[in-house]
Amino acid sequence: MSGPDSLSALNELAAWPSDTVGLGLLGYPVSHSLSPAMHNAALSVLAKDDRRYEHWRYQKFSVGPADLARALTLLHTKGFIGVNITVPHKEAVLQHVEAADDFTRAASAGNTLMRTPTGWRASNTDGGGLADALQTDLQVTLPGCDVILLGAGGAARAAAAQCLAHGVRSLWIFNRSRERLDPLIAQLSARAHGVPLRGCAGGEIPTDLPTGALVINATSLGLKPDDPAPLDLRRVPRPAHVYDMIYNPPVTALLRQATELGIANANGLSMLVHQGARSLALWTGRAVPVATMAQIARASLAAKSP
Repeated sequence: MSGPDSLSALNELAAWPSDTVGLGLLGYPVSHSLSPAMHNAALSVLAKDDRRYEHWRYQKFSVGPADLARALTLLHTKGFIGVNITVPHKEAVLQHVEAADDFTRAASAGNTLMRTPTGWRASNTDGGGLADALQTDLQVTLPGCDVILLGAGGAARAAAAQCLAHGVRSLWIFNRSRERLDPLIAQLSARAHGVPLRGCAGGEIPTDLPTGALVINATSLGLKPDDPAPLDLRRVPRPAHVYDMIYNPPVTALLRQATELGIANANGLSMLVHQGARSLALWTGRAVPVATMAQIARASLAAKSP
């Protein structure tokens, strides 16, 4: 069996120790993830007060879309009590669970699964993790805030649901195409509760965007060194804050431009930490050491940097 922070193939589950309580991360690709180091460090802290956690281990598994259902069945058979879900499975996973909480249904995306006797129950800690990160890094709270959200995938759906649940002043969602954008706007409209909700596609920049908005990048643009920014900040009324969910690289083209323009900004490392802490709290029923998770995440990211 691989070490606690290593990448595993599903066929390694045959050798999973019977005395080990399993937690997992499913994604594709997933080799870059900092989650195992972060969660296993937190479990070591919890084990100092409760020795049960000495036998808990968090491991990442590379699972393509065609193998998602089989992976969830195998992890359940092996007694895993919790699973995190990342790209590209956050929306598709809801087809393979037996229940989901209200927020997860509103977002149509899940990132945290909890074991039941007969299957999995889905939750979503991305929205809460984003809200925690905005408060921590930018001292921004969502109520009364104008938000420009970039993207329409699983992470964007959770962010949009969080924005509407917390009473933003307005929500603008930009996406490259209308294929995913229009169904998302239609779904969210039923939960907008009077919040103005607008969708923009194909590079269109409305003339009535609010000044002083919070811009949130939930797209993958920025993961590669030569990626352009998903939005030219000079084309919108001056934002007050920019938050990029990407954390590796720590400075994307969007954040670089924000700094050049003097706009307060932050990357997504704190969101990774806070959504992970919320997941671990759900699985353990305990307060978890967020500071330790943040410290390990920063150190792990620094170790991966060239």
